[in-house]
Amino acid sequence: MAIGWIAQETGAEVIAVAVDVGQGGEDLDTIRKRALACGAVEAVVADARDEFAEQYCLPALQANALYMERYPVVSALSRPLIVKHLVSAAKEHGAGTVAHGCTGKGNDQVRFEVGIGALAPDLKVIAPVRDYAWTREKAIAWAEERNLPIDVSKKSPYSIDQNVWGRAVETGFLEDIWNAPTEDVYSYTRNPAEPRDPDELVLTFDRGVPVAIDGETVTVLQAIQELNRRAGAQGVGRLDLVEDRLVGIKSREVYEAPGAIALITAHQELENVTLERDLARFKRQVEQRWTELVYDGLWFSPLKDTLDTFVLDTQKHVSGDVRLVLHGGRAVVTGRRSEQSLYDFNLATYDEGDSFDQSLAKGFVQLWGLPSKIAAERDLRGN
Repeated sequence: MAIGWIAQETGAEVIAVAVDVGQGGEDLDTIRKRALACGAVEAVVADARDEFAEQYCLPALQANALYMERYPVVSALSRPLIVKHLVSAAKEHGAGTVAHGCTGKGNDQVRFEVGIGALAPDLKVIAPVRDYAWTREKAIAWAEERNLPIDVSKKSPYSIDQNVWGRAVETGFLEDIWNAPTEDVYSYTRNPAEPRDPDELVLTFDRGVPVAIDGETVTVLQAIQELNRRAGAQGVGRLDLVEDRLVGIKSREVYEAPGAIALITAHQELENVTLERDLARFKRQVEQRWTELVYDGLWFSPLKDTLDTFVLDTQKHVSGDVRLVLHGGRAVVTGRRSEQSLYDFNLATYDEGDSFDQSLAKGFVQLWGLPSKIAAERDLRGN
C-alpha cells in the first residue's frame, strides 16, 4: 500500500522489490503485476527460497539459534536476505533512496537499516510508517479508501510475518499478555491436544547439514518444508513468548516453527554425541551470542562473520542419524547413531566387561576437589 503514498509524497519514481522466502500466498508474477498497478515504474521479484534455506536457515540450525532459549529467530533471519536483494535492486536501477514499512517500536527497522548501512552506506532510507506516524488504523483506512487489496482489516488486526523457517503473530488481543492464543491464530500447526497417532522419522545429517529424511535425499529447503508439514501436523513448534526487543520494550509474540524446532532438536542431540565436551560447552556460549547478533540486526557485522567461521568448523564431525518421534506438540529424540560418535559403550556400561578403570577415579576426585577443600579448611580456621 506504500507504493502510491511514497510516489505521492516524494514525487519520486518507485521500484518495488519482493522476495519469496517461503511465506506462501500469491505467486511472484501476481505480486509484480499488483505493484505495477499500484504505481511502481518497475517491480523486482526474486524466488530466494533455496538461498534463504541454505545461506540463512542452515547457519541458524548449525548454531542452534534460539533467542531467549526458545525463539528460532524466524523474522530476523529473513531480513538480511531481503536487504541484500533490496540493495542489489537499488544499485541496478541507480536509486539513491530505499524504503521499508517498519514501525518505530519493532526490531525490523534496525535490521533493515543497519543491514543497508553495512552493504550500501551511501543509500538514504525512509520509513513512512515510522517517520510519518502511520498508525495501523491509518494505514488500513488509507488502503481501503483506494480499494487496495490487503489481508489486514480493523476486524482482524493481527500483524503476521512468515517464511519457511516459521511464522510470527502479534498485535490485536494478543497485546494483553493474559489472553490465551486462540486456534485461529495458528496456521502452520495443528492443535497438539487433538488425539492422533505419533509420527516417527529418522533425520540424517552430513557435517551439520540435513541431507535425508527416512533415507530419502532432501535439500535443506525440502528438509524444512517436510518437517513443517509433519511436525506441524503434530502441533510441534508453538511458542508463546514475552520477549526482550532490541528497542528496549517487552513484546508478546506467538510463533509457529515446526520444522525449525524439530531440526534444532535433532541437531543438538547429534552434537551431544559428536562434539568433545569443552568444545560443546564453548559452542553453547557462541550460540547465544550468535543468536543475539542476528536478532539485533547485526548479520553483516565483523563479529558475526568470525563466529560463523567457528560454528562451521564445529560441524565437521556432526554426521549421523537421529530418530525423532513427533507427537502432542513435542519433538522427542529416541535414538542417535554416528560413525563420528564419541560415545563408547564399553566405557559407559555398568555391566561386566567395561573398560573404564574405576581405580583411577579416587585420586582424580581428590585432586579435582583439592582447591575447594583447601579453601574450606582456611574458612574454618577463620571462624
